[in-house]
Amino acid sequence: MGEINPYLTSDNPKFILDFAGILKILPHRYPFLFVDGITAFEKGKLIVGQKNVSFNEPFFAGHFPQEPVMPGVLQIEALAQVSCLLIYLSFPEETMGKRPAFAGVEEARFRKPVRPGHILTLRGDLDKFRRGFAIVKTRAEIDGELVAEAIIKASLV
Repeated sequence: MGEINPYLTSDNPKFILDFAGILKILPHRYPFLFVDGITAFEKGKLIVGQKNVSFNEPFFAGHFPQEPVMPGVLQIEALAQVSCLLIYLSFPEETMGKRPAFAGVEEARFRKPVRPGHILTLRGDLDKFRRGFAIVKTRAEIDGELVAEAIIKASLV
């Protein structure tokens, strides 16, 4: 497991970085923050986060009231957020005074619906980082079963 700045670490034994640390890194806030905690991290290699999907999520009111499903675009956003955390934590010198911004998505695939009560495991594996540009291979799982995947591209701004 990689080292994380002690200023950011969690008091919750379930996470190595909890929501309080995430709020210090990402500019996102409710209702658009989709990472509840980080469970694993290897500097410059990988990150694993978690999103607890609740029936109280505002998007479920309209998507769809009779059969709630987390929109695929929000699953991609969650994967992009965990990718940005991987970049920020892996390259503190390069990210100082900058933030990773979503630059693109490729090969997005959605395998199964994500519903209220699911715990979404978000994994990002760094494929490349060069001159402030990153490519992260991501996947979302529920209980070890693949539900979504995409290649996320991010650039420091």
